[in-house]
This record gives sequence, structure tokens and C-alpha cells, in this order.
Amino acid sequence: MTGRQTSIPNSKNITRSRLDNGITILAYENPAVQSVNIIASIHAGSIYELPAQNGLASLAAGALMTGTATRDFDQIHGALEDIGADLGFRGHLHKLGFSGKSLAEDLPTLIDVANDALRYPTFPDDHVERLRGERLTWLQYSNFDTRYRASKAMREALYPDSHPYHYGAAGSENTVKRIDASELRGFHAKYFGPRDMILVIVGAVNAENAVELASDAFGDWRNDSQPAVRQVERPARNGTSQQQLVVVPGKTQSDICMGVLGPARLAEDYLPAQLANSILGEFGMMGRIGKSVREEKGLAYYAYSRLGGGHGPEPWSVSAGVNPENVDLAIASVLEEIKRLTSESVSDDDLADNQSYFTGRMPLRLESNEGIASDIHGMVSFGLGLDYLANYKETVFRIGQDDLLAAAQRYLGAHDMVIAVAGPEGDGSSA
Repeated sequence: MTGRQTSIPNSKNITRSRLDNGITILAYENPAVQSVNIIASIHAGSIYELPAQNGLASLAAGALMTGTATRDFDQIHGALEDIGADLGFRGHLHKLGFSGKSLAEDLPTLIDVANDALRYPTFPDDHVERLRGERLTWLQYSNFDTRYRASKAMREALYPDSHPYHYGAAGSENTVKRIDASELRGFHAKYFGPRDMILVIVGAVNAENAVELASDAFGDWRNDSQPAVRQVERPARNGTSQQQLVVVPGKTQSDICMGVLGPARLAEDYLPAQLANSILGEFGMMGRIGKSVREEKGLAYYAYSRLGGGHGPEPWSVSAGVNPENVDLAIASVLEEIKRLTSESVSDDDLADNQSYFTGRMPLRLESNEGIASDIHGMVSFGLGLDYLANYKETVFRIGQDDLLAAAQRYLGAHDMVIAVAGPEGDGSSA
């Protein structure tokens, strides 16, 4: 294959249209397969809900396909099953996202069902009650999961209760049990709308025809009550570390979650921080942390680090599962690796290996419609420009050791880390 089929998605081969209601539609032709994928988002995530309604946005997302003004539950899912298509909605912190897949010839049906579910849901009481019950069961189960409890404790200590990141998108037992169908309808009426919606279509389609099809479906959507996009500020930290201990009776393993405020995706030092995180706890067998804490010292069943990098200051965190007797030793070993990363420049080999890893995995993502659509959506969602992927290799290889050291020092060297441990009573932690 040559030309458009093998080129990296960029401003010259992505068809883009901005509708007058604020929706951006993008299409990319990939005739190598006979399917088509869509990925889309609107500003209706959990940051728009009140703390007392925590979980409302994600429940609304989950209930969109339970009934609409023209289709009941069976008709919605029957329309998709008849053509072998998939469609799903999910609530995130900032946005509600949805994605779907079908044969290219069935794209009109996929778009029609997505439009129907997104704009005209009825939130039938019985289905909402069922979903609410399933969510409560999951939350009850999660309360006995030490990894979940450690992550939750870290998040709640890192962000004050006045900050939307203090709360998980799934909600809590106390809030979810009070949510009913009328609140889902109210949330939908107020927050669901076309402003800054992004819709990406990738597959064996004519790009202009695909854009026209989506424009015809969504172009008349209006919601004059839709509020402005909410911005999330970086919370103030007092510069001191915090330790949290969560006792989960009957457990034989402890989980550790250590976190600081990380950079948002649009921060100038996000990519250097991402490379630093890869060296710390991702590359190969989970980077330096995996090598030291798990392989060499045998202190953890798993150990890795993660950098959020969303629309706001998500955590830069380290997670590990350990024998309760090894909690303090594992924490100390992680802190040793963090100190090393924040006080010494990484080696030439470490930098080169991770730069090659970052640029090498990008083409792998672009081997599928879903991967292409996801990357195009990300370029638009974060305002990176449609040539971001085309320039990615050059951008990554411009980053030097000093850039990584500065990013690590700025975030991991801030001396305000939260260390949360969840496990059995008397787990050996001094937290």
C-alpha cells in the first residue's frame, strides 16, 4: 500500500469540519479493513456533578442505552446486534465518551443509534434501578479490595474535598444509593449538549461522505442551557508529606499507593515527565521500581508508576502490592528510586531506550482503526494540532536529560507526597 493508506494521520489526510453548533467532526480513510470505528466525547463528566451526587455522571452514561424516545432497550440492542455492531458510553472525570464499531456499510445505523442514545434517552426507572444496584454491588466489593482502597485514600488525601478530583467518577455507596432516574434526566437536560463535542470516524469510508453523514445526524442539536466548560485548578499543597493507613480486615496482602500532583497533558514539561515516569516504573519490567523493589529485593508482587496527564493535574503515582511485613521496606525502596531520579541525570542509554520505546509504539497504535481514532481524538481534545503525530518522533528526540531531571524535580521532588497503605491490621507499616 502507498500514499494515504500508510501515512501517519495529519492535517493533510484528516478531513475536518466544525459545525455551527460547536461540534467538530473528523474522518480518516483506512481502506485496509472493511470496518469503521467511531470515538467521540462531550463535556459531561463527573466534574460537573455536586459532591452529594457523586456517581451521577457515570450512571447517566451507563443508562443512555436503556431506552430512548423512539427505541426501548431491546430495540436499541437489537439494532446493533442485527449488524454485528458495538456501541458503548462511559463517564470520565471531564468528559463523557462513547465509541463504536461496525462494518463500513453499516455506519449510518451506528451513527443513528449513537445519536438517538446520546440526545433522546428516557432513563427508564427499572433499568436505572438495576444499574444503580449493580454499581452499589461493585462499590461494596471494592471496599474489600486493598488496591482500590489504597488508590482511593491517596486520591482523597492529595485533593481537598472542595476539588472535583477528590471524588472518584464511580461515586460512593452513600451517594449512589440516593440517585434516582429523575436526577439522571436533570443532569442530561443541563449538561448534555453539542458545545465542543468531538466525533472521529476512521475506517473504510469516504471521508467527506462520513462527515456529511455525521453532520446530518448531529447538526441540529442545540442546548442553550449547557454551561461553559469547567476548568480545574491545581490545588494548593502545604509542602509536607502525608501518610494514610486503611485497615481492611481479613486480607493477607497490603497495597501501597504513593502520589504527587502531576502535570496536565498540556503542561510544557508533560513529555519529559512522561519519559521520566517510563524510566521510573514503566519501561521493560516496570522500570527502575520494578527492577529494584520486585526483582532484586523481592519485596512486591507488582510495582509500577503511572503518570495521569489528563485535562487537569492528575496524580503521578507509584503502586505496589506487598507482603504486610514488607510495607516499610517497599516504601523506602521506592523513595530511593525517586530520590535517584530527582538527583541524578538519567544515562544516555536510558534516555535513548525510552525515546525509541515511545516512538516505536506509536506506529503499533496506528495499526487499527480504534488506535487511529483514539489518537486523532486526543490531538483535538488536548489542542495538540493535527500534525502532532507527524512531528512526534522529532519532538520526543529533542528532549534531553536535563529536561527529564527538571520535570522529575518539579513534581516528584515537591516533598508533599501522599503515601497510602491498605491492608490487614498490623501490616507492618509505620504510616
